[in-house]
Formats: sequence, structure tokens, C-alpha cells
Amino acid sequence: MLRAFSTAATGMTGQQTMVDVIANNLANVNTTGFKRSQINFQDLLYVTMEEPGTEIASGINSPSGIEIGSGVRAASTIKVFSPGELENTGNPLDIAIAGDGFLQVTMPNGDLRYTRDGSLMTNANGELVTTNGYAIEPAISVPIDAVSVSIEKDGGVNITDSSGTQSVVGTIQLARFPNPSGLLSEGGNLLSETEASGTPTTGTPGENGIGSIQSGFLEKSNVQMVTELVNLITAQRAYEINSRAIRAGDDMLRTANGIVR
Repeated sequence: MLRAFSTAATGMTGQQTMVDVIANNLANVNTTGFKRSQINFQDLLYVTMEEPGTEIASGINSPSGIEIGSGVRAASTIKVFSPGELENTGNPLDIAIAGDGFLQVTMPNGDLRYTRDGSLMTNANGELVTTNGYAIEPAISVPIDAVSVSIEKDGGVNITDSSGTQSVVGTIQLARFPNPSGLLSEGGNLLSETEASGTPTTGTPGENGIGSIQSGFLEKSNVQMVTELVNLITAQRAYEINSRAIRAGDDMLRTANGIVR
């Protein structure tokens, strides 16, 4: 059987995976804090029929060899952490991170998760929580008698009570990773730490390379629809070309079988 069949099949599988990644990017074009994924490919093993440098005559070595590849595979998908556009919401509890960093979120089991989604609100106890109801870390509570709430660039949460007295009820801290692309996506705009991401460094927004906080804004997805559509067309055409390679191999076998007739 022609090796081209299995080789082209790996190409079709790879392009199908690329379309899946692009579809997820496009589906999340309006997801707050979403970072687009990018797929990386690697070529597979080669069948070496003649190594480069093989002696073909006395004192003469071949300048090249004969290698036939086995196709392609999807090596990895990485998140691209380029900044998204900031949208002015006018809500003082909405925050966007200008620069590196993630909000820390405490799960019901006590584990920490990380997010760029700054859509915050208060629960029945006055705690600052995400849209899923998970409390941020460190925990910050807004008193019931607070008339207004404001969040500073350094993460300080200021309130004004009914008597007009201003006070700071807490400070939002951000986490920064050596390799944010190594974070594991868990859905719900949440990411978890892995060995690939490294151990996070927490600190005050605006210090030691950590981004500052923009109150009243939300960071939109960094998905560019034009780029994704171009990639989609490229993947579709590559898929078609690989299917034609299989068809060409089939035609060659049909011709070979017809010789004896």
C-alpha cells in the first residue's frame, strides 16, 4: 500500500484539530478575559532509505540522502496572552488587569484557581466574588452600610459609609506565573496551576512586573475574527489538499491494477 495514504491521513487529522481550536476561539470571541489558543505542529518519524554523506564512490560522498516522512501531528496548543481590548462598563466592581497577572479565586474545596475575568460582585455576605460565586483570594468583604465602593490601581478597595467616612476594607492581590501558557484551562474562565506553569508569585498590582488594575473596565477576548477566519480557510484548504493526495494514491493503485487487464 502507498505510504501516502497514512501520511495524508495524519495531515487531515491535524487540520481537523486546528479547525477545532479555531472554532473554540471564535465561540469565545465575546468571553471576558478569554485568551485565544494557537496550535503547534511537528513532523513525524522519517524512513531513511539513504543517509546523507553515504559513500557512493571511492572518495565521493552523497551530498544528500533519501528520507520519506510519515506525516504530521499536533504537538501542543498554547494560549496567547496578548492583551484584549478594554471595555468601559461604568461598574465600579468591574476590573481589568493592565499587564501581567491573574485574579486568585478560592474554590469550595479550598484550592486556588486563576482568572483574567474581572466581573466581580458582592454576595449575600458582602464578599467580593466572581460571577460563579467563588470568593477572590485574599477574601474582601464590603460592609452592608457602604454607600459606594471604588477599587484603586494598586488593588485597594475603598468604601464610603452612610456617614461619609472613607476606609480601606482590603487589597486585591494578583498572581503572576513564569509560564502562563502552561496553565490548565478548566472552563468557567478558570485556570489551574501545573508543573509547566511554574509556581505563582503574588503581589500588589503595579509592582514587580505585575499589571495594574483598571476599575470600571473589563478585558474583552483577544480573539481577532479576521485572523481566525483566515486560519480557518487555510486549514480547510490544507484538509482538501491532503484528501486529494489520498485520491491521487488511489488513482495510482487503480492504474497499476489495470495494467494486467
